[in-house]
Amino acid sequence: MTAAENVCYTLINVASDSEPPSEVSLKIDLEKGEIKAKTEALKKVIIMILNGEKLPGLLMTIIRFVLPLQDHTIKKLLLVFWEIVPKTTPDGKLLQEMILVCDAYRKDLQHPNEFIRGSTLRFLCKLKESELLEPLMPAIRACLEHRHSYVRRNAVLAIYTIYRNFEHLIPDAPELIHDFLVNEKDASCKRNAFMMLIHADQDRALDYLSTCIDQVHTFGDILQLVIVELIYKVCHANPSERARFIRCIYNLLQSSSPAVKYEAAGTLVTLSSAPTAIKAAAQCYIDLIIKESDNNVKLIVLDRLIELKDHPTHERVLQDLVMDILRVLTTPDLEVRKKTLQLALDLVSSRNVEELVIVLKKEVIKTNNVTEHEDTDKYRQLLVRTLHSCSVRFPDMAANVIPVLMEFLSDTNEAAAADVLEFVREAIQRFDNLRPLIIEKMLEVFHAIKTV
Repeated sequence: MTAAENVCYTLINVASDSEPPSEVSLKIDLEKGEIKAKTEALKKVIIMILNGEKLPGLLMTIIRFVLPLQDHTIKKLLLVFWEIVPKTTPDGKLLQEMILVCDAYRKDLQHPNEFIRGSTLRFLCKLKESELLEPLMPAIRACLEHRHSYVRRNAVLAIYTIYRNFEHLIPDAPELIHDFLVNEKDASCKRNAFMMLIHADQDRALDYLSTCIDQVHTFGDILQLVIVELIYKVCHANPSERARFIRCIYNLLQSSSPAVKYEAAGTLVTLSSAPTAIKAAAQCYIDLIIKESDNNVKLIVLDRLIELKDHPTHERVLQDLVMDILRVLTTPDLEVRKKTLQLALDLVSSRNVEELVIVLKKEVIKTNNVTEHEDTDKYRQLLVRTLHSCSVRFPDMAANVIPVLMEFLSDTNEAAAADVLEFVREAIQRFDNLRPLIIEKMLEVFHAIKTV
């Protein structure tokens, strides 16, 4: 392929048993066919152009006989057609015919139907010819004041894209969008406008945020997410700004949106290593895990807690939250429970081991009362191993744990019973003072042991 040729970036398969239509037959359908025939012909033209065909003879036919139609399907197809059709001569000059197309764009930007206006604005984001866009700028700007939010939010996107690609066409875009943002009420429009300011004029975005920072918790979640992104970006580039925005991040931990809470907690951890900040973020994560129904989300957020625990200065803060972390055990998913128990075991200390053991003993007893489920036995095994580890690390707890665990020597699940037996054997060797208690319990349950 020579450099002068257009790159063919999409190939669409056409059934091999059908002959590709001739340019003449397509021209007849486009000129004289009913709406349905014109629609089918236009689809075929698009497929042929995408597959690398050159159909220059059809351009004027489409402008004359298809462009004036008001059918919505045809209007959608035309937006695709204008996106892919070559608009310049081989020497790079705009085709004369495109002036007529430009006039059609302008009419669609003033169309009474909001869908046609909005989809035309989205299409303009893909145009790479500034000569086509220049005459449309007044109509694009006017769409910022349309009554329908679909038109306004797409007008913001169009202005942002044009400003980014051809700044000379709309040099006052940041100021225009800032004024729009101040007066806008719709959440999706505000989000698009704020996103544009972040990338086009960050200082204006910060000025706007400063004026409404106390109301951020009342905004929609899509705007809150963008605000979190801006604060993260600004505070990392300029740490002195942290004090100005950290209170806003704290407020967003109380957002009704799980996505906002998750992002706010992650941002707070990167902005501050103060114990209060780490505790607030960790509690937010725990709350998300308990309330979120999707097990994959629970595991992702658990990983964030584990990352916090692995930080040397944060571990002490998380140790105070072990009992909160254990609330996650209400989740029936085995993988979630496994990670939770491991995290609790990593965080347990002499200050909270007693409370941990009480909770684990209750969980073990609960597994007896649960209707047998394929994961119940595995969960019981996990609990036995966790209690075993607690007893080895904190010998004072062994006397509390042994009577509960020895009930499971007669468990029908051989693996759980074997884990208990291993623990009993180790306890008899390690704890001389507990031997009488162990032997007494052993004799009590001996008659019930059924497995080898």
